[in-house]
Amino acid sequence: MKAFNLLQKSCLKSCCSALIGSLFLVCFSARSTLAFLNPRSGTGTKNFPQKMSIEDEIASWMEDAGYGKVESSTSLGSSDWASFRQVCVSDPPTPDTSFFVKTSSRSAKEMFEGEALGLQAMYECSGDGEFALRIPKVFHWGDASSDRGSYLIMEYLKFGGSSGQKSLGKAMAQMHLASPSATAGNSDGKFGFPVDNTIGGTPQPNPWTSGGSTEDWVAFFRDHRIGHQLDLAGDQNMIEQWKKDIAPRLGGLFDGLEVRPSILHGDLWSGNIGSANGKPSVFDPASYWGHHEAEWGMSWCAGFGADFWDGYRSLIPKDPGFEDRKPLYDAYHQLNHYNLFGGFYKSQAARQLDQVKQILDDKGA
Repeated sequence: MKAFNLLQKSCLKSCCSALIGSLFLVCFSARSTLAFLNPRSGTGTKNFPQKMSIEDEIASWMEDAGYGKVESSTSLGSSDWASFRQVCVSDPPTPDTSFFVKTSSRSAKEMFEGEALGLQAMYECSGDGEFALRIPKVFHWGDASSDRGSYLIMEYLKFGGSSGQKSLGKAMAQMHLASPSATAGNSDGKFGFPVDNTIGGTPQPNPWTSGGSTEDWVAFFRDHRIGHQLDLAGDQNMIEQWKKDIAPRLGGLFDGLEVRPSILHGDLWSGNIGSANGKPSVFDPASYWGHHEAEWGMSWCAGFGADFWDGYRSLIPKDPGFEDRKPLYDAYHQLNHYNLFGGFYKSQAARQLDQVKQILDDKGA
């Protein structure tokens, strides 16, 4: 119990810095394929004729977009990699609309492009109706013309109450079941994403696979998830074990399983989940197209209960071998936490990889 409490406290400490910036978002309308890949109409980067501060550029964009003057800008805190504020304007899109603005010292391509496109893809795949997720509307993102850094403008949403775990489970399943499409940024039904993004502050590579088969997924997760995080961690013992004892046999965890691309939130923990107007919402994504089971690699920091799984499994039953693949998907996030925060996450990841190796040994893979 003491070890569990230590894990829980460390999880909350390492994850809570993102929570402040995750509580003020709202859903948005579908966009075309062209808008997804080359955003316009208020999204994407704008070049300003003279140097301005980030605050001035945000105010200038608001006015140019027809939303009037900035009347107030209230700080909402910060995480390790971004700061947050609520901006109110004189002529908002609707009377109740204000804006949630993120700023970062990194470039928009590094920090915000992937998040914006991920939110759009999740919206396209969430559908509508009773079990649709509420996904944030993105208005604009860009680099500062003078100050070092970038910003992302979304709609502010007040979160409150609870939609219920069962509704959240069904809504996540509905999103995972959606077929790849051009409007969701995946016209060819492959694994990957249109751009690289970040998970927390860690770069996350998302190159498209050559196809959409189980073998393509295994190669993607092998090289661009575990292999990538191990390279960042630099632990030679784990790297050697991975390359020698696990990676060549990884397909053994997927024998007889047909994996299809699903849009994933990619960093689903309790701080990235909320409820607005009675509907579940997820935000701050690290999205890509992958195996739906990979979504649960952060469940050790999410608190999903029986009602959640009842809702999810009512639409997506558990596949054979789910428990065997779980430590593989957990290891990715444990490694990422080690690369972000250090500490005992390395030993946690090592134990997960040891478990994967033992499972493969037992299978005779």
